[in-house]
Amino acid sequence: MGCGCSTTAQLQKKTVFESKKADKKVYRIPALLYEKGSKTLFAFAEQRKTSDDASAEKLVMKTGNIKEKCCQKTVEWSELKQVEKALIKGYRPMNPCPVYDKVNNTLFLFFICVEDGITESDQKENYDNRTRLCYITSEDLGETWSDVTDLTDKLSEIKKWSTFAVGPGHGIQTESGRLIIPVYAYTHCKPSSKPYALSLYSNDHGNNWKFGELFKTLSVECEMAELSKDHIYCNARNEKGYRVEAVSDDNGVNFTILDPGDKLVETVSPKAKGCQGSVISFPAQPEGDPSQNQNKWLLFTHPTSKTDRVELGVYLNNSPPDPKVVQGLLHWSKPWIINNGPSGYSDLAYIDDGWFACLFECGQQEIHEQIASVVFHYKNVQEGIEKMSNN
Repeated sequence: MGCGCSTTAQLQKKTVFESKKADKKVYRIPALLYEKGSKTLFAFAEQRKTSDDASAEKLVMKTGNIKEKCCQKTVEWSELKQVEKALIKGYRPMNPCPVYDKVNNTLFLFFICVEDGITESDQKENYDNRTRLCYITSEDLGETWSDVTDLTDKLSEIKKWSTFAVGPGHGIQTESGRLIIPVYAYTHCKPSSKPYALSLYSNDHGNNWKFGELFKTLSVECEMAELSKDHIYCNARNEKGYRVEAVSDDNGVNFTILDPGDKLVETVSPKAKGCQGSVISFPAQPEGDPSQNQNKWLLFTHPTSKTDRVELGVYLNNSPPDPKVVQGLLHWSKPWIINNGPSGYSDLAYIDDGWFACLFECGQQEIHEQIASVVFHYKNVQEGIEKMSNN
């Protein structure tokens, strides 16, 4: 960062998926993943006829090549292509959730398939699950894909749920090699179905999958990040004005809900109760004391308003909770705003050497006008938070 870089220069927003209502093409639900060996970003999204969930038609993707000049990093995005294999006849694919197995060099794309004409509300109100758990794989960085693997009938827990979904956003691979996909499920709780986050994991590179335990508190869309060996952090959407945060000390099977410290605001509006957010862990940066901080640090993105999906913020936590100390408070920074105006779902990726990418919904009037990307450095985060703290 020593050659004249500025925060403003780094935040050049690039359109990745542009909605065109006249053509009945609306893009929502971004998912982002970085593959270090090829220096490739993978961006996924739903293509819909309208912004309505029930109008989803297909999953689409682009790949992004990281380019570096002087101290600047930019992304060159490919042409859009449909992920044609991510489909079951009579169902609509939703909620892309990629994860990369570094051992076998295999890209997994998880998603759900919901029966055509059936909404989430239909399933929750009637306790009638019409959703299937699916994934496809690629061994050539998304050039070609396998046929669909449908796990629905192999996992008995699904029969007990009104409906469920993965992510949306990325999954993770832990230091031990475990693959973890974030999930939330609506259980049969009369008079209404209740949502709880949980994990889906594999210890054998995707040959077999198991569910972890349901959270003990209401929680919806979630993402997970590894703090240290066997220690997983989860950040989940909620309907009560602040995020649900939890930690696991058994590599993501069981989670303990943390006491809210510096509460992360959850957006609650007449249109929507809460909003999806993204979290990643990354190596502690140079100014940290290595002897005092064995864990990784956390970065979180989410709309910063309490009442509307606007002003997408980046929050930093450079003192993550000790999973063995449930009472440990979480100390999050004030948010650095990386997108003014309408801002919705987002997904983060750690590139390397203190660099990050973010893929997010945004627009002038509505959040589903486009899905855009920005690239920034940790020092940009520092500068942005410092400015917010001084205001």
